[in-house]
Amino acid sequence: MPINRLRAKLAKEKLSPLFGTIKKISATKIEAIGLNPSIGDIVKMVSNGDDKSELGMVTEIDQYSFFISPFGFVEGFKIGDRVFINDQGMMIPVGDSLLGRVVDPFMRPKDGKDEIIADVCTPIMKPPLDAMKRGLIDEPFSVGVKTIDALLTCGKGQKLGIFAGSGVGKSTLMGMIVKGSSARIKVVALIGERGREVPEFIQKNLGGDLSNTVIIVATSDDSPLMRKYGAFCAMSVAEYFKSRGNDVLFIMDSITRFAMAQREIGLALGEPPTSKGYPPSVLTLLPQLMERAGKEEGKGSITAFFTVLVEGDDLSDPIADQSRSILDGHIVLSRELTDFGVYPPISIQNSASRVMGDVIDDEHKKLAIKFKRLNSLLKENEILIRIGAYEKGNDKELDLAISKKDMMNEFLQQSPDEIIGLDDTKERLRKVLS
Repeated sequence: MPINRLRAKLAKEKLSPLFGTIKKISATKIEAIGLNPSIGDIVKMVSNGDDKSELGMVTEIDQYSFFISPFGFVEGFKIGDRVFINDQGMMIPVGDSLLGRVVDPFMRPKDGKDEIIADVCTPIMKPPLDAMKRGLIDEPFSVGVKTIDALLTCGKGQKLGIFAGSGVGKSTLMGMIVKGSSARIKVVALIGERGREVPEFIQKNLGGDLSNTVIIVATSDDSPLMRKYGAFCAMSVAEYFKSRGNDVLFIMDSITRFAMAQREIGLALGEPPTSKGYPPSVLTLLPQLMERAGKEEGKGSITAFFTVLVEGDDLSDPIADQSRSILDGHIVLSRELTDFGVYPPISIQNSASRVMGDVIDDEHKKLAIKFKRLNSLLKENEILIRIGAYEKGNDKELDLAISKKDMMNEFLQQSPDEIIGLDDTKERLRKVLS
């Protein structure tokens, strides 16, 4: 074969050495040379002389080297250690064997049970549903919580945010939704939370019952990359069950910790900090995750609840503000209601479901509007009523609200162990306002 033809043929091939070597190490980033990877490739770093190895992702490339964000910790690695391209890529095993299990983002058991037997492998990163392939949200999705089902009714395939400060009752409400949900499959992602909260959530909030439930855990002591991609892994698990025609409940706690993980990664890569130190990539990443939930024609649906930790109860926080603009509704938990002993402490004045009008009948709609109006009147005139400055008969609608006050307050409260169906909830709402 002529030498020129041989050169032309070899030029078309992607040839690279079998392994690269580590050139520089920092706490959050590793620089390596000797390979020709692409952005997003998964690599395996192996320490020379011992058995230590760790996975990482290629997050930056320059002319002579590439940079790796590790999924674990860099302690034990040194200059000259080898780097291999991982042939598996960003794929995770999924299947029915995940049901009832607690796993990490790579689907490795965290509950001490047997290894996961995969039906198939699915990529972690996928494009969101095409806009024209989304089904219309026209069916109600019951969560077993009176306040939500009656006044903030959800639809199958809807995306909602649960906005709450610390210690307001977010985990308790999550447990109520998982236990009371009408979904056949439930996927719970605990991202960036304290390790103590994982067994507490399972035992206290779920009562130890993980039937038809998958819990994906990436705690605060995991690397930023593990916390970031833990959310995408959990969404891929939900998408697998959705593709088989199931209605899936997806709950993630929390979007704020997910955004903080990307903030650490972005700043380490040299991105400029913007509002509250968040780099621009954080705001780009949120819709990439959230828009993967929804209802797909001819398949099932993913109804998603994303919790947002509101620092200092400030709803103008950049992550809270961006999340509200992407989601199809928001449920705001009030510290004031918690102080009054109202559980779940859902502020119906500040909360909204954007698809509620499409999934309920006219009678339910009228009852919900009436309840919200009477409740708003009570809030607006609360001080006048408490000090006795309001005289009965001045406002017939306010008189009605005062007469219904105790029944309305009772309706807004619910025990964490109590599950109430949608039909029962509507009947109770009708009795309150009759």
